Amino acid sequence: MQSKYKIGLLRVNLVTAAGLTATLAANAGGLADALLLWLTTIWLGVTATQLEFSHRHPATVPWQLLPGLLLAALLWVAPERHLTWLWAWAILLMLPQPRWMLLFNTLLAIMSWALLPDLLGAEQWALAGLLLAGMMLLGLSRSLELQALRRRMLDRARLVPGLPIWPGHQLHHDLQRERRRTSQERVHAELLLLRTSRWRLWPLAERLCRLTRRFEHCYRLDRRTLGVLLINRDSEQAAARRHQLLAAIEEPVTARVVALPRLGSLVRERRALAHQDTPLEVKEVAHHG
Repeated sequence: MQSKYKIGLLRVNLVTAAGLTATLAANAGGLADALLLWLTTIWLGVTATQLEFSHRHPATVPWQLLPGLLLAALLWVAPERHLTWLWAWAILLMLPQPRWMLLFNTLLAIMSWALLPDLLGAEQWALAGLLLAGMMLLGLSRSLELQALRRRMLDRARLVPGLPIWPGHQLHHDLQRERRRTSQERVHAELLLLRTSRWRLWPLAERLCRLTRRFEHCYRLDRRTLGVLLINRDSEQAAARRHQLLAAIEEPVTARVVALPRLGSLVRERRALAHQDTPLEVKEVAHHG
């Protein structure tokens, strides 16, 4: 309910802003001004209608680029009539966006300010630059804070409702638990890493979750890599079950199996998987005669 309320409030704000820019467009002094303001109105209106609560960015990259480009164009075309829009850069930096886009909008803001010394005079231009830099730093810090909060929310939740698939950081905790279980209960535990294309990751994850047992969790390690902890009675049963599981996946994958006693560094094993030439490599526990 809280998320829906916040999205509803944001939608109202966007519609209100669209109404204000439409009023400005109707009273614009020049054709270029009016065109840019109408485009801004359209962007705000369409964004408001398409806004949904999602853990993924809802807009495509070109659509996200439009606000910064429109704001810069307004300040470049007629800075004497739209000077107050300069402070909107700080608000724009607060919006959810990739970090490279934060840098892009920051560069546009600097370029917009750099064109104003003749209009403001040297002293006011320098003061405006200091104030704008301070406000943009506040907006940037808020944006990074929201992105960190979003990542923590994703980490606390299962990645797909109804499927036992967990974010990668959970695997580090579960490895310690399974290592203790292996030594105490004398069972065979191994980590199965699977690498596929980005487009096949989620179909593979769904199939993998259905092929594993209720107490065996699957993990999304990155956009191309899945992991699953397999628990069996001994190494012979593990080998037979592993062969059966890989045959049932029916997806082109690169697989790497590491028995937990042989697992030193998860990062190193993932790197080895990414550069692995064979479809399957197995690191079993060494048997001493």
